[in-house]
Amino acid sequence: MIKSVLMVAGDNEKHLNKIPNLKCDIAMINLEDGMFDKDKARVMVYEKLKTLKCEKPKIVVRVNSLDTCGEEDIKLINKVKPYAIRVAKIKTKEDVKKAISLIDKDIQVHLSIETKEAFNSIGEFKLDARVTTLYLGILDLLESLMLPQSILTLGNPTIEYILSKFLIDSKTHGFYPVSFTYQDYRNLGEFEDWCAKEKKMGFTAKSCISPDQVDIVNRTFAPNSKEIEKAKYIIEKFESMKKTGCTGFVDERYGFIDEPIYKHALLVVK
Repeated sequence: MIKSVLMVAGDNEKHLNKIPNLKCDIAMINLEDGMFDKDKARVMVYEKLKTLKCEKPKIVVRVNSLDTCGEEDIKLINKVKPYAIRVAKIKTKEDVKKAISLIDKDIQVHLSIETKEAFNSIGEFKLDARVTTLYLGILDLLESLMLPQSILTLGNPTIEYILSKFLIDSKTHGFYPVSFTYQDYRNLGEFEDWCAKEKKMGFTAKSCISPDQVDIVNRTFAPNSKEIEKAKYIIEKFESMKKTGCTGFVDERYGFIDEPIYKHALLVVK
């Protein structure tokens, strides 16, 4: 299960060289925000990925929007076959169709949800089985909604609504949702509070900008040993009882167990 996504600067050779040793689940190589020379960064990433082979972390390349130089990014990055290509600034179903047509069929398609149009249209984006994962770009989304970034605080009701809607819409339509990047990499205490809140909401993955953040995400979103032990017990008990024709029963350890509880246990173990 993907938990941690670490942003890696596409124009920084030192950072690119560290990818095989990173503890994150996804190394998100960035060709978009903060790239002064996008042409140089594109070629640098291409040259690096030609020889970089690692099972973990998985390599995803975040390309520019399709109305800027995203198409050029995709054409070159297709050749090195990353795990996925993430397209920035998606707005409409037509943008998603174009991305699908440009990205090679053996590469997953990931989307940034950072415009008000995309945020309101998540249900329209499941146009291909390769479109699997959505990332919440909350700062750009707030700008698109003409809302101040100062409201991005724990407990703010508008932010809680944005997180909830993104999570539920993504899950409803078969996407894997990754929560937003917390920018203040020095404030690990508040970052940990955000992770705890997002886990309680139902998120299982978060974007990071530092290895310290990755450690917190991996620790927070990993099922603990007691949860896994309970899930395995429920699976074994349910499957045993199902063979006798019973799919709803009272267990002496965990009370009533039925099929929805069994399915949840399968998800925990998975």
